[in-house]
Amino acid sequence: MKPKVCILRADGINCDEETFYAFEKFGGAPEYVHINQLRSKIKRLKNYQILAIPGGFAYGDDVVSGKILATELVSFLKDQIQDFTSRKNLVVGICNGFQVLTRTGLLPFNRLGEMDATLEQNESGRFECRFIKIKIEDSCAIFLKPYVGQIIDISVNHGEGKFFALPKDLSKIEKENLVACRYVDEDGKPTQHYPQNPNGALNAIAGVTDPTGRILGLMPHPEKIIELTQHPNWRRGNVKALGGFLFEGMVKFAQQT
Repeated sequence: MKPKVCILRADGINCDEETFYAFEKFGGAPEYVHINQLRSKIKRLKNYQILAIPGGFAYGDDVVSGKILATELVSFLKDQIQDFTSRKNLVVGICNGFQVLTRTGLLPFNRLGEMDATLEQNESGRFECRFIKIKIEDSCAIFLKPYVGQIIDISVNHGEGKFFALPKDLSKIEKENLVACRYVDEDGKPTQHYPQNPNGALNAIAGVTDPTGRILGLMPHPEKIIELTQHPNWRRGNVKALGGFLFEGMVKFAQQT
């Protein structure tokens, strides 16, 4: 049975079609769902097994990236989200979606309405749009277990991607194995150096999971490297693993639960 995937839509989200394609390619049953359909209860989260918040610029990233959509989710859909996550369903936020999840409090500690981390402006002071490398860490992210240790060539497209948390929270994130992936150099080592670390993220953090291992956020865009030919150097034959790992892992896990 194909797990149903809610591809959340709102003004300014622009990676929804790529996310739809990725989930469909790896065996999911994605469906576009506008935020207003959930607010009006025309559609309900409880009818899905996976919630995906795609990248883009929700509501133009007015005020600050992801703030308005996060406020909308916490203010109007709190009960639906709490019910959805309590049923052990899966949630993923990519780039702008990651920013949203941190501002809702779902990441990193699954405390809805309490913000414990953020994505700050890139240290470079500009929008970063290119391919970098990340390494999948051995974290609580259940559906990423088959891919631990893999180094992925992946796209970044963001202006506010620097993962930041206070020292006590950053320490807790590390101790509880919530770091799902990190930016790495050519030797596969976590790095703070630009341009391999495109934004200056603390501890080279590219993505985190919550303590349940079912909620994930990451700044890079796996949906933009689903096919080999999407990589600018694909003809050279040295492309690392593709971004399908995320969607394949989520769909397979959802099918087993």
